[in-house]
Amino acid sequence: MPETVFDVCQHVEEVAAGDAPPLSVLTEQASPLILRGIASHWPLLEHASRSPSDAVNYLAGFYNGRPSMVYRASSAIKGRYFYEQDAASLNYESVRQNVRDFLNELLTRPQDKSLYMASAPVDTYFPGLKPDLQFSQTPHLTPTDSNEPLVSVWIGNQSLASCHFDCNENIACCVAGKRRVVVFPPEQIDNLYPGPVEKTPGGQMISMVDFHDPDYARFPKFKEAIKHAQVAELAPGDGIFIPSMWWHQVEGLSDFNILVNFWWSEAAAFLGHGMPALFHAMLAIRDRPEREKAAFKALFDHYVFGNSDNASAHIPEAGQGVLAELDELQARRLRAIIINQLNK
Repeated sequence: MPETVFDVCQHVEEVAAGDAPPLSVLTEQASPLILRGIASHWPLLEHASRSPSDAVNYLAGFYNGRPSMVYRASSAIKGRYFYEQDAASLNYESVRQNVRDFLNELLTRPQDKSLYMASAPVDTYFPGLKPDLQFSQTPHLTPTDSNEPLVSVWIGNQSLASCHFDCNENIACCVAGKRRVVVFPPEQIDNLYPGPVEKTPGGQMISMVDFHDPDYARFPKFKEAIKHAQVAELAPGDGIFIPSMWWHQVEGLSDFNILVNFWWSEAAAFLGHGMPALFHAMLAIRDRPEREKAAFKALFDHYVFGNSDNASAHIPEAGQGVLAELDELQARRLRAIIINQLNK
């Protein structure tokens, strides 16, 4: 059998969850890490280890009846939720469905369809479940109260979330089935060939490369990305820390898969989001003459990406305004300036 991308990747470093460094150290190091057994004590995992139906009945006890968005497709896509050939439309349909009906359908082990409920917030659909999804045996890996995580559940048969990035820190825990995760550092973006930025399967742009069958004639730089890739194989109870902005592909390998993930940010809650800034830069800067773009790059390096003290240290404190380190009040001022400018 010929080698696959997954065969030649480096392996993500791993530790027993109890031996992992504190979360503050993990986020500072900004390197992926497998956390073996981090969720092994969860009641949901105990039920899932008995049978898929036991896991479904356990989840149904928390379900509030609210319909969720569910992805549905033919088995021909092999679980890869992606684009049609024109990259203008998606290769699956999104429908709102009663979650219990979706879970019951999944239990029939359908061979002719791919079913996937992605990123369903636990508090929205399964209120009361979150206390059973705590890292009680590894409290040093729990985000602080000031960084309350968004806890979401992902359920389906064989599925593939194409390589993408998230702006938040992430701990993803395998609860049922087996998962394969491939990660790349942020600077590999060019070698991953991101797709459209407007219509996307999950919110962020995704790599256009099929990792199972890479088209190196169309995507030659992907060979360089592979040199920087790391792969992780997760069994039920295992988790993986994925630093913010790292590209990652997540694959459910079994007929019945459950994953629970925790997203949080280390940044202050009053700060704005990066992606709207990127989109506005596309509108305001990208298509200007090269000399103007170079000048704006110098401005961004000075005011955004450089040492913030360099932009303000020579100005008396009373006159620094939004050039000083932002607090909530200054963030409101800056937001008002932006809104005023956009409305002109």
